[in-house]
Amino acid sequence: MEEDIKKRLERDLRLAASRLRRMGALTAIEERPGPLGANSLGADEGDVIQANESREIGFATREVLVARVNRLSAALDRLNRGEYGICVECGEPIARARLRALPEVQRCVQCQDGLERRRLERGDERLTLRT
Repeated sequence: MEEDIKKRLERDLRLAASRLRRMGALTAIEERPGPLGANSLGADEGDVIQANESREIGFATREVLVARVNRLSAALDRLNRGEYGICVECGEPIARARLRALPEVQRCVQCQDGLERRRLERGDERLTLRT
């Protein structure tokens, strides 16, 4: 069972890292100063808005992928230390179904729910992934 988990974590990590590398090929275009298409003949306000929106989506996607790579790496570290599948907050086992759905999670459902509730109470509106 542990070997299957390790293989899945490694596979998911390779896939996420590969997507990041492919996105890196677009970096030169995305990070050019000014909106894309703004200097093109016939570019209008709609073109500029669409180009800026596309660039922002690319940045957000990259940020999500970097976070996933970090979570998957941390899960592999926990697996190697014999701590995988144990909630980092309460020390109780994380449900197998949860680990199958999100192999990189580090908290049980109850502790994740508590974390999200505390964030809402503080007014922290950042998207909270169930990890």
